[in-house]
Amino acid sequence: MAKKKTQNSNTIALNKKARHDYFIEERFEAGVSLAGWEVKALRAGKGQLTDSYVIFKNGEAWLLGAQIQPLPQASTHFVTDPTRTRKLLLHRKELTKLKEATEQKGHTVVATALYWKHHLVKCEIATAKGKQLHDKRQTEKERDWNKQKQRILQTNQR
Repeated sequence: MAKKKTQNSNTIALNKKARHDYFIEERFEAGVSLAGWEVKALRAGKGQLTDSYVIFKNGEAWLLGAQIQPLPQASTHFVTDPTRTRKLLLHRKELTKLKEATEQKGHTVVATALYWKHHLVKCEIATAKGKQLHDKRQTEKERDWNKQKQRILQTNQR
């Protein structure tokens, strides 16, 4: 009997709210400095990126608001903080580019995805500009119209 191949997704967590609240402009891949218990928790799928964003201190990028819930058996001998700030590992040119983008009015840097790349945890961050209410409505209308077009095309092909 042949084994069924299971398709493993490398994605740990997505920030769908960021796509709803912001216009995503440019994406970057950053490494994340994690403790051992955090890696174990991410392997178990305990990561969440909702309301996470990036700040810059002393020429370094830091991820705020990302939650990694500790496993009960992995963190028994010390107190863990699920929402601690985590250092992002970026090249100097990328850091300056991101810092310049945040200095523009209405722009910020948000975390959009957390995923595995080989055996390392990577964070996809993006420069983003905030959407207003009418922009959100417009994108929702476009999404609904695209769904209707697909339905019409499928019924016509049958």
